[in-house]
Amino acid sequence: MTSPLDAAAARARLLELIKELAVVRGKVILSSGAEADYYIDLRRITLHHEASKLVGQVMLALTDDAGIDFECAGGLTMGADPVGTAVMHSAVDAGRTVDAFVVRKAQKSYGMGRQVEGPSVEGRKVLVLEDTSTTGGSALTAVEGVKKAGGNVVAVAVIVDRDTGAKEKIEAETGVPYLFAFGKDELGLS
Repeated sequence: MTSPLDAAAARARLLELIKELAVVRGKVILSSGAEADYYIDLRRITLHHEASKLVGQVMLALTDDAGIDFECAGGLTMGADPVGTAVMHSAVDAGRTVDAFVVRKAQKSYGMGRQVEGPSVEGRKVLVLEDTSTTGGSALTAVEGVKKAGGNVVAVAVIVDRDTGAKEKIEAETGVPYLFAFGKDELGLS
């Protein structure tokens, strides 16, 4: 288990790296179609040699602090893929068993015909992850896919919340808690 001091240090360092590497200022169109004055490119974090491990530690501490117990972690491909893997590795480092999974945008029409790939989520407690969320659409698609595969979604967690209504929408539509490691205010964004 990560000690509180270790978790605090990991969180502080991850925040530094997000500010340094992931916040891009300028007009952008988000996946939701909305326009913003900045972009938070968390793939620069989740695929970074140092930050990836910190992501796993911070997200594991976040869910532990919230009392969320889960056996599987993942979400909609592609934003959630490295987040789920980071959580899985951090859990293993802490002596825990957490499997990662990937939710396809649509069910395959060939092979096994699965929408949720990886170890089965059926009958298991599942944490749905995302790097960041604007409208909540990706997380909601992942929740739907996990439920169809027989998983029991216990929470949705993101690295950065943009404070654009995703939390309220996800909690209202899923009935599970929405957690986030960092708010946009911590990144110096308004």
